[in-house]
Amino acid sequence: MLDGEFRTAVDARTAPIGRAMVKMGFSADVLTGTGLVFAVATAWAIGTGRHHFAVVLLTITGLHDLLDGPVAKASSRASVRGSFFDSVTDRVSDGVLLGGVAYYLEMNNHGTLILLPFAILTSTFMISYQRSKAESLGLAAKGGLMERAERMILFGIALLHSTLFIPVLWVLLVLTTATALGRFRRVWTAASTVSSSE
Repeated sequence: MLDGEFRTAVDARTAPIGRAMVKMGFSADVLTGTGLVFAVATAWAIGTGRHHFAVVLLTITGLHDLLDGPVAKASSRASVRGSFFDSVTDRVSDGVLLGGVAYYLEMNNHGTLILLPFAILTSTFMISYQRSKAESLGLAAKGGLMERAERMILFGIALLHSTLFIPVLWVLLVLTTATALGRFRRVWTAASTVSSSE
């Protein structure tokens, strides 16, 4: 949702920051890689119950993800390789973060709730997979309630207080599942139109 409706405004605001960071010697690949390091640190903080600290680390992780694109563009080094690296790193980060959640739930005796982060991860991967598969077929598949930016924001809200943690995770599961189903419907409809016109 944010990616589709606010991307132009975000790009306009982050472009000068990207140019400044290039002048300071930063590269997009370094930002992407260090973003993964911070994601691992965030997962550790979540797993050990340091959730307020995890919010700070998650914010830093998100800033890396936000700025690696503008830095790549400003350095004139945006490439297929860089895009691939960024996409793969995002998926690894998602898995690591929700692995931290699973560890926390296990250590705090939440029983079968340990399956909740795995269900969220499955829905999350389906969202990204459907986009990549659809685009490989020449179909558009962006949009939906819970793209990566929205997921990170909601995840951060879950970490703000222990009473919010599990309820917000359930909300995250419902919304990511709805996004995956909505994306499937849009791509299915678009693919049917292409098939019938050929």
